[in-house]
Amino acid sequence: MSRPLSDQERRKQISIRGIVGDRNVATPRDYYFALAHTVRDHLVGRWIRTQQYYYEKDPKRIYYLSLEFYMGRTLQNTMINLGLQNACDEAIYQLGLDMEELEEIEEDAGLGNGGLGRLAACFLDSMATLGLAAYGYGIRYEYGIFNQKIRDGWQVEEADDWLRHGNPWEKARPEYMLPVHFYGRVEHAATGAKWVDTQVVLALPYDTPVPGYLNNTVNTMRLWSARAPNDFNLRDFNVGDYIQAVLDRNLAENISRVLYPNDNFFEGKELRLKQEYFVVAATLQDIIRRFKASKFGSTDSVGIVFDSFPDQVAIQLNDTHPAMAIPELMRIFVDIEKLPWNKAWDITKRTFAYTNHTVLPEALERWPVDLVEKLLPRHLQIIYEINQRHLDHIAFLFPNDVDRLQRMSLIEEGGTKRINMAHLCIVGSHAVNGVAKIHSEIVKTQVFEDFAALEPEKFQNKTNGITPRRWLLLCNPGLAELIAEKIGEDYVRDLSQLTKLHGCVDDDLFIREVAKVKQENKVKFALYLEKEYKVKINPSSMFDVHVKRIHEYKRQLMNCLHIITMYNRIRKDPAKLFVPRTVIIGGKAAPGYHMAKMIIKLINAVAQVVNNDPIVGSKLKVIFLENYRVSLAEKVIPATDLSEQISTAGTEASGTGNMKFMLNGALTIGTMDGANVEMAEEAGEENLFIFGMRVEDVTELDREGYNAQKYYDQLPELKEAVDQIKSGFFSPEEPELFSDVVNMLFHHDRFKVFADYEAYVRCQEKVSELYLNSKAWTKMVIRNIAAAGKFSSDRTIKEYARDIWHVEPSNLKIPPPNEPRDTH
Repeated sequence: MSRPLSDQERRKQISIRGIVGDRNVATPRDYYFALAHTVRDHLVGRWIRTQQYYYEKDPKRIYYLSLEFYMGRTLQNTMINLGLQNACDEAIYQLGLDMEELEEIEEDAGLGNGGLGRLAACFLDSMATLGLAAYGYGIRYEYGIFNQKIRDGWQVEEADDWLRHGNPWEKARPEYMLPVHFYGRVEHAATGAKWVDTQVVLALPYDTPVPGYLNNTVNTMRLWSARAPNDFNLRDFNVGDYIQAVLDRNLAENISRVLYPNDNFFEGKELRLKQEYFVVAATLQDIIRRFKASKFGSTDSVGIVFDSFPDQVAIQLNDTHPAMAIPELMRIFVDIEKLPWNKAWDITKRTFAYTNHTVLPEALERWPVDLVEKLLPRHLQIIYEINQRHLDHIAFLFPNDVDRLQRMSLIEEGGTKRINMAHLCIVGSHAVNGVAKIHSEIVKTQVFEDFAALEPEKFQNKTNGITPRRWLLLCNPGLAELIAEKIGEDYVRDLSQLTKLHGCVDDDLFIREVAKVKQENKVKFALYLEKEYKVKINPSSMFDVHVKRIHEYKRQLMNCLHIITMYNRIRKDPAKLFVPRTVIIGGKAAPGYHMAKMIIKLINAVAQVVNNDPIVGSKLKVIFLENYRVSLAEKVIPATDLSEQISTAGTEASGTGNMKFMLNGALTIGTMDGANVEMAEEAGEENLFIFGMRVEDVTELDREGYNAQKYYDQLPELKEAVDQIKSGFFSPEEPELFSDVVNMLFHHDRFKVFADYEAYVRCQEKVSELYLNSKAWTKMVIRNIAAAGKFSSDRTIKEYARDIWHVEPSNLKIPPPNEPRDTH
């Protein structure tokens, strides 16, 4: 029986003409699915034709392997990339429906935690737009990143049952189902090693189309779902308990049940290692099947010749999560295809490339040897062999340097033996890249300096980017149209053309129009906030926004201290001119990350006090944005005036939110960290609000020892704010509530909040001062937008294509399905 309609849905329901009776009444969800299926039908012909074209032309394939693809919603993005948006808008309007309301019905595909997963999604969009024969491979998690509820100021997690109503954008492909093996043991015979007595789990692929922008290319994202084989637990000695055997199928199928909700943190759980190997084993079988079917997978008298494999296949590892692909490909080549080790290793290295996403030590994957031995015994042997040959080479180059051997080994001794997956990736890849200039330097000179000294040519930088389709056209049509009126529409495919806007910085009409679009976006978002949070928002206040995962290194606490400082200043002198602000902080904390959850509670406790103080009134409002996700980013980013990018220098690998804000007409307050450095380089440092320690200053402070007490003693406003938190001013019923936070700030703050507090507050005063001069502010906004072109993921992907994958982007427009194909 279907669930009863809510009053809201009943009000919105529309009878299908000519049909009466309750059973024939369509809900908004029915209309969403009808529209989604209609749009999908326009994709399918192009999708089939693209794949057919790849089969015939047999270009080099790019495989992007990631445990996360943070896709968000698909409907509007598909309409834009297919050039159908106006036609669909018109049709929906004719039916008396509201397009925006239908778009809101779609669930986000939340198969990622944050930056790493969203980057993968932007890259898929760019690879399709650049006409690359690319495939995203990952896991079809039944439950994505949890939904965050705030109850009494605390984060509460709810399961994200995103497939509840079905997913119109995916197609199951049972004909390509593949077996994946776990556990078992290794037998050594004259013919080589054999992995036997394994447990089998089936990998069922689901394909999602990935359309390029107006070029008729439609690539594929293939996500694997775990299925138990039909004889699971029944072929054993399991005589009687048939029911239990069928129930136990869940154990196998749990592999693709849920996304691990950690960002920048390694949790060494067996299920997570199973997920990592599951995606890798299924994907490599698929890649090799496709290679063998191509004209390059030629055969000689012995069998398939794999010499051309690296010329036909490039595999990009998105962080170390899919690192088991390296020993797995070696296992296939050596054990199954019977290649000699050296040849197999040469092909493997030329195939793989590795992207590093973090320098935080707690985020680096280090799997216990015992766990790998139990789950993947043959892979452990192969990793040992890779390590032996690697260390023999180091010993030959650096005789008697035992320290170096220990530092560079893939195996970490001491306590429990662990496999350093980053070392495995570096040794097994022909290219290693960081994701912003400063990050790639840190990777080369600090984190992996021994490896970079050995093979400097292997280490590269590829600064991250964002897709301008979703992050401008889709989320900010007003600004996109305004830009198109000035410089034409070509910038959408070539964002470097935004530099032409430098000629409009003094155009008074353009300045007014840019400010007007921002104001409209703010009014719209203010209405959303008032509806969701029942707080009256002043749309002319400065929208000061800090949205990203909650983590100590991102320093939401420093923002919180600034809020308290502003609050105290208003209370001390209510008559003094104060530039009104709405401070919006949002983001999820990993469920097991105690400090991050305390930070959320603190922000909400401060908001409670500030928002209900009559002396403050509308001068300062604080909102914690619940359940921050891709679809909410699309709402808040276009409405933002000030973007907070305030990580401790040397900790944020790149950041991509920073780029989205810049493209959407916000100004940035930030440290010289990640891509902020390059944003300042592109726009001119004077057009960003840069403050605080540089990497060298942080290093120096570490050398002399960071003493938080010193700053507390010297800065009265900091002391006042910290004392208020400590005394229970923001938690009167529970004065000790935030003692863990205060204790951390004084005694083990790795990210040195107090050291940058003074510079941050001073910099915020400069922000307020400029905001008073609307014209000067908007001119700075225009200079930022004009300098944002570098941060398109199209540019990033062109660099990967040229420097790592050795393929050429193609401008060729595959003919649409309604035109006959070229038969030559």
